[in-house]
Amino acid sequence: MNRILIVEDEETIADLEKDYLELSGFEVEVANDGEAGLKKALEKDYSLFILDLMLPGVDGFEICRKIRDQKNTPIIMVSAKKDDIDKIRGLGLGADDYMTKPFSPSELVARVKAHLARYDRLTGSAVSQNKVIEIRGLKIDTTARRVWINGEEKTFTTKEFDLLTFLAGHPNHVYTKEELFREIWDMESIGDIATVTVHIKKIREKVEMDTSNPQYIETIWGVGYRFKM
Repeated sequence: MNRILIVEDEETIADLEKDYLELSGFEVEVANDGEAGLKKALEKDYSLFILDLMLPGVDGFEICRKIRDQKNTPIIMVSAKKDDIDKIRGLGLGADDYMTKPFSPSELVARVKAHLARYDRLTGSAVSQNKVIEIRGLKIDTTARRVWINGEEKTFTTKEFDLLTFLAGHPNHVYTKEELFREIWDMESIGDIATVTVHIKKIREKVEMDTSNPQYIETIWGVGYRFKM
């Protein structure tokens, strides 16, 4: 059974989210402050994290950053703050999704299921066709979900890895942002395609020697992106 950790200081909201997720068949744990949430997140194994942004003790950004130092588990960040800068910062730190309060519990459940289903598909039959992808110093182990550049291992978030693997698995094909969003996030009706741009930027920072002159992921202006062979 998939186990989910909710880190939310508003107990009423946390309990409501927990109830809906449990009704959908998930095992759920709750932490009501940042320090307790961070401790649970690092010490236990979870299938997905739901992090509130504003928390007592340690905020959601810091929890997200520290989780990403050790784990690739999907992260959904939630906040009452609507500023794009907070969304961009959260995604840049490794969150896979960002939801703005208020939202319906059923929408949260839908996003949780979409992230877990996408992760399962990409770690199952979809990657079995190509166990390892190696291109000019870049090595992607699609089964172990590990990436090396010139022999040095790099840490990737779930969606960064999924996006890199998809592009590398379809070299020289130009994809629009909309196509990449549908393929990797699978949530066209409830997402934001700006997420693609943020993730491409983070991938380039990890694999490119010169991000202004990328040798792997090329921007096709006015169209989208292409992985160069």
